[in-house]
Amino acid sequence: MALTFEHPFATVAEQMYATGYGIRPLRSARRMRPLGRLAAVMLLALSVSLGLAIVAHGGTAAQDATVVVQPGDTLWSIAAQQYPTDDVRARVDGIERANGLKSPVIEAGELLKLPA
Repeated sequence: MALTFEHPFATVAEQMYATGYGIRPLRSARRMRPLGRLAAVMLLALSVSLGLAIVAHGGTAAQDATVVVQPGDTLWSIAAQQYPTDDVRARVDGIERANGLKSPVIEAGELLKLPA
C-alpha cells in the first residue's frame, strides 16, 4: 500500500538505501580466547591487589636509623628526641633490644640503631 493522504501511516515494502549494508555490531577485530581473557583479568586483579598492598603497608620497608651518642645523652633523651609522639618507655625498650643492651647505660661516641 502506498503512502497517501488517506493512508498516512501505511508501510512501504521497500527498504531504505543503506539498510543492511555495513551495519554490524561493534566487535574487536581480533577475538580473544577465553583463556586469554582469564589471563588478562587475573593479571589486572594481581596488579591492583599488589598496588593496594603497597599502599596499605606504607610503601617500602622502613630502614633502621642510627645515632651517635653525644656526651650527656641517655636512652630516655634519645628516645624522646627521635620519637616525640610515641611512648618513650616503649621506645627505650625497643632501642635496648635493637642494640642488644643489657642495661640502659650508654657511652659517648657509641653508635645506636633506632628501630623504625
